[in-house]
Amino acid sequence: MNSRSLLTSSVSRRLLRPVADLIDQRIDRRTRAATAARTAEHDQLKDAIELMKQHQLTVELLLGPRGRGLSRIVAHGPLKRLHAEVEKLVGSQEAAQRNVAAAYRLLVAMESLGVGRIAGGTMNICGKLGTIPLLDPPNDDILEIGTLYGMFSAGLVRMMERDGRSPSVTIVDPFAGVQLQPGTPERSDPTGAPVDEHAVRTNLALAGPAGAAARIQRGFSEDPKTRAAVSDRRYGVIVIDGDHSAAGVQADLEWAEEIAAPGAVIVLDDYGDAKWPGVKDALDKHLTGETRFTYLGKAAHSAFLRSAT
Repeated sequence: MNSRSLLTSSVSRRLLRPVADLIDQRIDRRTRAATAARTAEHDQLKDAIELMKQHQLTVELLLGPRGRGLSRIVAHGPLKRLHAEVEKLVGSQEAAQRNVAAAYRLLVAMESLGVGRIAGGTMNICGKLGTIPLLDPPNDDILEIGTLYGMFSAGLVRMMERDGRSPSVTIVDPFAGVQLQPGTPERSDPTGAPVDEHAVRTNLALAGPAGAAARIQRGFSEDPKTRAAVSDRRYGVIVIDGDHSAAGVQADLEWAEEIAAPGAVIVLDDYGDAKWPGVKDALDKHLTGETRFTYLGKAAHSAFLRSAT
């Protein structure tokens, strides 16, 4: 009998059946184990995805547009550029990165606790808040022209205090109930909060005694009566964020020339922002004439100037 006949004979099949059954059992166990492992991995993956979705939703409600209307989520590229711009302005990489990080935390905290929002993009806000104290203003008197909800001034108080300063804030704003800009329709703020002095006072109180003591002058910055009411001092910091038309910015720059202290820091918001071409046009034109101001540079969409000493 040849080997093929031997393997296929009924006797051989009976003798080999236990071995075949054992092999089948081992294959079956390994198959079940592999299936169970794949099922466990699938369940783990589902759990991980669900947890990731929960984390994403939480971050979205804290920092994203679903929770704020305007995203405060930070991307690496814009943050790296802001660090470089602030470092160029202040001359220190360590200080630039430290203050930008502190400004970001402050922005999130203020908007979480306050009424309304801080106007502008995240990098622009952090650039202003982080840079101003590092430019070492000559005194602690701050003038903000155009405040929306007062939250930026409250944040600046905190950043100045972090630097050992004792800020005193003056705010000029018409408090028209909405954000006013020439050429744009009047509409309620995305946050749903009215733009009024009560909201500003509420937000300033978040900055403690210095915020609560802020001086608020209701009116337009080009109004002579408004100017006269707050031109009783020379300001170490002037933040221009009012009328964004070229004529409006030019008028505010001319006023700032009169009330800026020697060595003052002047900040012009939305400089270089394509949505507000009048801001850049006005400053560029202003700097070609007779002026006390020297252009220091920009961070995000804010220009920084220094008045002559």
